[in-house]
Amino acid sequence: MSAPDSAILVCTDLDRTLLPNGSQPESTSARPRFRALAAHPDVRVAYVTGRHHALVDLAINEFDIPVPDFLIGDVGTSIYRVQGREWLPQHDWQRQIAASWGGRDGDALHQLIADVDGLLLQEPAKQGPCKLSYYTPEDWDRPTRLAEIEARFVAAGVAANLVWSLDEHAGTGLLDVLPAAASKLTAVQWLIQHEGLEAGRTVCAGDSGNDLAMLTGPINAVLVANATADVRADAASLAEAAGYPDRLYQAKGDFHGMNGYYSAGILEGVAHYLPETVALWGDIEA
Repeated sequence: MSAPDSAILVCTDLDRTLLPNGSQPESTSARPRFRALAAHPDVRVAYVTGRHHALVDLAINEFDIPVPDFLIGDVGTSIYRVQGREWLPQHDWQRQIAASWGGRDGDALHQLIADVDGLLLQEPAKQGPCKLSYYTPEDWDRPTRLAEIEARFVAAGVAANLVWSLDEHAGTGLLDVLPAAASKLTAVQWLIQHEGLEAGRTVCAGDSGNDLAMLTGPINAVLVANATADVRADAASLAEAAGYPDRLYQAKGDFHGMNGYYSAGILEGVAHYLPETVALWGDIEA
């Protein structure tokens, strides 16, 4: 499948990135400007989130955000093409990543680690075919516990990607157990290739620990200004270590009258890499 040479792909996390559901204030012009950007025929939008498609559908209604062209859900373990409000799963991606778990499902993996200190299984609606999710204490001993979980999986022949992040709003840790082949970054890369888009005209936006894979790799990325200091420091360190410090932009605010939080930071970051995008929303007053 091919896309116009001019096509731009904006990949953004939802909660506390596009959605203003954190403690910081939202610039009033930011979401209208983002909607204008998303409506342009040369722009494709992908939501890249821990949510599954039903919760994304709720967010579209609640926050008046655009219906995306694509959804990368369940922390990169599901991909959908969106037509109207119909969510069309891309089964090739799920088949590709499922092999990492060696034929096991989430229930079987849970039995391997259920007694690890501090793990609380999340609600059934937050699990997925290739996603096993837990709550942890905010001050969880991550180095020790993640090493313990990894060792158990290796012994059982399971290749897993362990993604921990902090829900600052709820004051709890979140652990997602994914196939080793799955992450927000690998899902975005698959989407770019599958849709015939250009990595150089793609920008990824996020705010939290589970966004770090796609923010610190080879694709242009922006960390919105409401990200915590710890996430900012981790992102800068990981991008430097990976050799891509120039692919990470940290939104600063004071950009066209906006503060850099949430969608204001997305617009600022997209314009950093692709300055021509300002013209697509610039007639909306701050």
